[in-house]
Amino acid sequence: MTSIVFPGQGSQNVGMVRDFYDNFKLAKLIFEEIEDYTKIDLKNIIFENIDNKLNLTQFTQISIFAASYTIFKVYFSETDINNANINIMLGHSLGEYTALACCNRISLKDASLILKKRGELMNNAVTPNETGMAALIGKESNIIQDIIDKNNLNIEIANDNSNIQIVISGNINELKKSEKIFLNNGIKKFIILNVSAAFHSKYMLEAQKALSHDIENLILKNNEIKIISNYDANVHYDNNTIKKNLQKQMANKVNWTQSIKKLDEMDEKTIIEIGPNKILSGLIKRISNNFDIISINNISDIK
Repeated sequence: MTSIVFPGQGSQNVGMVRDFYDNFKLAKLIFEEIEDYTKIDLKNIIFENIDNKLNLTQFTQISIFAASYTIFKVYFSETDINNANINIMLGHSLGEYTALACCNRISLKDASLILKKRGELMNNAVTPNETGMAALIGKESNIIQDIIDKNNLNIEIANDNSNIQIVISGNINELKKSEKIFLNNGIKKFIILNVSAAFHSKYMLEAQKALSHDIENLILKNNEIKIISNYDANVHYDNNTIKKNLQKQMANKVNWTQSIKKLDEMDEKTIIEIGPNKILSGLIKRISNNFDIISINNISDIK
């Protein structure tokens, strides 16, 4: 059986999915449809990065979604989706919405509109440059949490990405003060990330609350393809549970390591990463070597 994974924020790059747009009418139609729903000029943002908008959260999320969704639709218009034996879909942070759209649990219109609002809410959740995120290389999440607890650090684990890569969120001054503590406790690298805010932390609680009503009103359709939730790293069939977990996702940790371990437990054999770059493929290889991993991010990957 096959699982499909979709990336989140940080996977974007200028010109992503341009080759699909230039060579497939379907890609152009998808872009036009999303632009019509959101009133956002995706082509200028993604292909030209006008005013650096591609790296502004309010535009980044819908842009990555558009790229990943387009690649998925084109890929499976060129190959037989039934032969893929897709069993599970999951995504990293905003990628979970991409998964829900690609397995037809939510419509393209609903996914586009809610991700536009999600990006805006997260972008405006805190004063710019007051909070941030840092990547820690070298230790797993339980060790990171132990260091946080023992040193009374006012920061949170935001992304449990792999056995050796953890992302933390917090006040930017608290993050900078914590660097020496982490390096003195065996962390090999401490990297302040170029992001606008402390995502997947308490700083997103108000934004999460503001989006909760929209998620509650989403119309989800039943589908045989299962979803693994970022929030609890469990497999879900029930649409109400999927929605409740989405409502908690923005201000809580992305449990990516446990999500991939869940696939391993279920004896899934093949993982296809669909979206710009190959970030998730690299993370998955650090979690388990039991998968055949295929990355689809340009047209040469489907020929």
